[in-house]
Amino acid sequence: MSGGGVARHRGVITVCVMVATLMQVLDSTIANVALPYMQSSLNSTLDQITWVLTSYVVASAIMTAPVGWLAARFGRKRLFLICLVGFTLTSMLCGAAQTLTQMVVFRVAQGAFGAALVPLCQAIMLDIYPVEKRPQAMAIWGLGVMVGPISGPTLGGWLTEAYNWRWVFYVNLPFGVLAVTGLALFLPKTEPNRALRFDWTGFAVLGMAIGCLQLMLDRGQELDWFNSTEIVAELVLAVLGTYLFTIHMLTAERPFLPPAMFRDRNLTSAMLIMGTTGMVLMASSALLAPYLQNLAGYPVETAGIVMAPRGLGTMMAMILAGKYGGRVDQRLFMTVGVLVLAGTLYSMSGWTPDVSRERLLGTFILQGFGMGWIFNPLSVIAYATLSPQYRADAAGVLALGRNIGAAVGISITSIALTRNAQTVHEVLSAVASPFNRLLHGATPLAHALDPMTTQGAAVLDQMINRQALIVAYNNDFLLMTWVTLPTLILLAMMRRVRR
Repeated sequence: MSGGGVARHRGVITVCVMVATLMQVLDSTIANVALPYMQSSLNSTLDQITWVLTSYVVASAIMTAPVGWLAARFGRKRLFLICLVGFTLTSMLCGAAQTLTQMVVFRVAQGAFGAALVPLCQAIMLDIYPVEKRPQAMAIWGLGVMVGPISGPTLGGWLTEAYNWRWVFYVNLPFGVLAVTGLALFLPKTEPNRALRFDWTGFAVLGMAIGCLQLMLDRGQELDWFNSTEIVAELVLAVLGTYLFTIHMLTAERPFLPPAMFRDRNLTSAMLIMGTTGMVLMASSALLAPYLQNLAGYPVETAGIVMAPRGLGTMMAMILAGKYGGRVDQRLFMTVGVLVLAGTLYSMSGWTPDVSRERLLGTFILQGFGMGWIFNPLSVIAYATLSPQYRADAAGVLALGRNIGAAVGISITSIALTRNAQTVHEVLSAVASPFNRLLHGATPLAHALDPMTTQGAAVLDQMINRQALIVAYNNDFLLMTWVTLPTLILLAMMRRVRR
């Protein structure tokens, strides 16, 4: 795929690959802000409407692992075009859904078709660019992967306000047509290997592990975690599936994930770092939107605009990393990125809702910069010592690591937010008792806050809830700081990429 034909059309292929990447990663977050509108339109409850997000993530996570096998069996170009067409059509069906059942079914199909897009895009970019230009290629491709989830809520909020929630899905149509047309015309064809046989056993147990883990994380808070029989059963099945898959992969004659690729130290470390990066990226995005809207009082459009500089910082970092990646040790870039990311998260642990907009913007730009300096070099060093025959499988594994990390991060931070808010609320409530002399007296303030009156008790409870949430958010940002720092150990385990 690196011949003269590809060289002539490399720019067109790159644009189409970027469009496909952006479509898939945008859809992981773009629907978040539209959920309240979908809830009323589809006549569903708050708990039921979250399946619009869960169904997509579960299907995408399960179908990511076999991408390498599917590409080898059916040919990379054929698989890419089938997935792009399927993703675009199911996006239209999601926009046209009239019931919650239809929406969930279409989102499952959309996630299944979309799962292959990011791994295939990365593998194609590595193939069409020579070794010396791969840092720049990964910088271009990484913009879509990193900027997509960050800009998703902004674009989703604007489309929902300007038109309606259905345009969150309809927006994929022109981009899907563009990508399909360009790749059908210019992407070189790869021959399928019809002799390959699918490893149904390995896929089944891995799918069980991923699906049950995702369901446990999504429904745990709602069902009070391990007090629920369903959650315990999902945990047991997730652990059992992981164990069976590991044993099967090591002992089967032809597993669909070749165990030999996990012997590569760079790839294994990169998969763990990718999981951590996905955890922090998605969890922080999920926390920031309600923080800015509910506590800081920003309208939905303004909150999205305020968060947008993270994408700008990521873009700047990736451009620099792509330009100088061939001259500087990639691990040095990532070390600086980890420290910057951890520093900004630690700074956010001291925020209050009246934090200045200048400080918000500065922190978000730096945070995006740190993420860009982790992700771009990681996309290069992960494949540097890996045999080319494993690229498609490795891209699928890295995408799987990012998806699982995102799911775990969102779940853990939401649990911590709820538990910390409850704990702090109990502590502050002890102060707001009828025995506190400061809440009695003849002053208007004391009268308004008198806990012996219905109005005073309600005002006090509202104030306590707000303060408890502020502390809970701060603790979540501090937790993400400590999650980020151990990746420095993994960086030390990676081999240096020689120029």
